[in-house]
Amino acid sequence: MASTTFVPPMPSEKVSARTWMAVAAGMLGAFMAVLDIQITNSSLKDILGTLSATQEEGSWIATAYLVAEIIVIPMTGLFVRVFGMRGYMMGTTALFLVFSTLCGFAWNLQSMIAFRMMQGFTGGALIPMAMTLVMAKLPPSKRATGMALFGLTATLAPSMGPTLGGYLSELYGWPSIFYINWVPGLLLIGGIALGLDEEKPNLSLLFNADWLGIGFMAMGLGSLTIFLEEGNSKDWFDSAFINTFAALAIVGLLGWVVTSTMRKQPFVNLGLYGSRNFAAATALSMAMGMGLYGSSFILPLFLAQIPGYSPMQIGEVIMWAGLPQLFIMPFVAKLSAKIDNRILCSFGLLLFGGSCLMNAYMDATTGYDQLLLSQIVRALGQPFVMLTLSNFAMNGIQPKDTPSASSLINMTRNLGGSIGIALLATALTNREHFHSVRIGESVSNFALATQDRLSALTSSFIAKGFDSATASDMALKAVDGIVRRESFVMAYNDGFFLVAMVLFACIGVLWFSDKVKAPSGGGGGGAH
Repeated sequence: MASTTFVPPMPSEKVSARTWMAVAAGMLGAFMAVLDIQITNSSLKDILGTLSATQEEGSWIATAYLVAEIIVIPMTGLFVRVFGMRGYMMGTTALFLVFSTLCGFAWNLQSMIAFRMMQGFTGGALIPMAMTLVMAKLPPSKRATGMALFGLTATLAPSMGPTLGGYLSELYGWPSIFYINWVPGLLLIGGIALGLDEEKPNLSLLFNADWLGIGFMAMGLGSLTIFLEEGNSKDWFDSAFINTFAALAIVGLLGWVVTSTMRKQPFVNLGLYGSRNFAAATALSMAMGMGLYGSSFILPLFLAQIPGYSPMQIGEVIMWAGLPQLFIMPFVAKLSAKIDNRILCSFGLLLFGGSCLMNAYMDATTGYDQLLLSQIVRALGQPFVMLTLSNFAMNGIQPKDTPSASSLINMTRNLGGSIGIALLATALTNREHFHSVRIGESVSNFALATQDRLSALTSSFIAKGFDSATASDMALKAVDGIVRRESFVMAYNDGFFLVAMVLFACIGVLWFSDKVKAPSGGGGGGAH
């Protein structure tokens, strides 16, 4: 832990409107980039129909974006040093808008995957840049407000992605989910152009960069993301494809660590993981990613499969995990300057975990009304975790390490999301098989209750004019359908239970970090 107090090169306590404009534009960028991870989920069926692709092939539309995004996040610090903050943010946003438009024009699955990858590579940079802007441009007393805004982008976007995607594709067709990026994108370019001063590019840094380390990092993180995203559909280690990517991930990540320790000026400072506070914050960030992306992965699946909700209806349910956060975040920002952040974060984790536990008791009739309360509890808990996590991570970080710290904390959150979704997809498959077998043991042809139900169903089908052989076949199918449905509901419940346990376990990890408060108006508190 650094004992000296470091203040970024902006000691003035008064923040100009220009600076706030730049910070707000940065937040818009982070929101847009996180939103685009999830926005295709609710429209995937329509996209696959147009591109004539199967569900399994379609998973690559999200995987391509995630792979590119996770590779570019650690590189943002280097690109900022090369092009300057203003030039890099405006350039990468302009390219992001071009690739978003091309996604809407995709003519087959291959073109869609290629454009999604480029979209992820240009958009991913916007996530850590928002955090870097807060740390570099705001004085300590205003950082709690900045971090509150950043926390909102991280928790609100995963909740709003499926909602917005569902509405847009239902009203204007699926390409509109990509074209909509022009609205925030142009606002962002305008805000950054007006809010930040121009810096001279330093292209020589590109030639001296640690390209070997960057190569290892890209191979390691890219392969790890593919391994996690595609593992379940390909039966994990039974597949040569998955084994290859697992091996590439290990070689890449080890190579990255080794080259990073051997270089005096690595492109991202992995040594930050040596700080206890930062290590605890990144572990929590990973778990938070699992919770955030995991819960917004299972619920839409459940609502589409069991009650058969349309994308728009799913959006209306999920919206409640996002909207209340807008009103809670300012309140949490004020509290974070007065109360030990470990207490606030524990409270948030209890609420977030509790909301997942509430969802672990769903049945086939669960819908909007039954889910409303758990969604609101989730919305109450998330801001407490996201804001305090940012404070822990940035506690005692020197200004020169700010871009590295920002990149690493955001990288681990996205990685946590991929791990969470991979774990849950596998758990859903395995638990559905398990429950199906267990229910099947009770619902056998020898059980009296089953025989009664089959004969009642057969009679009702005969009454509708079917012959007895067809009617008895339909009765068997109906019972089988009920067994499948119930085993899926139980598997979804297990998934939510798993997420709740991960979030509760985080409370223990949290207390390994130091006591932190966000700096208040007088520059007090221990964060910087």
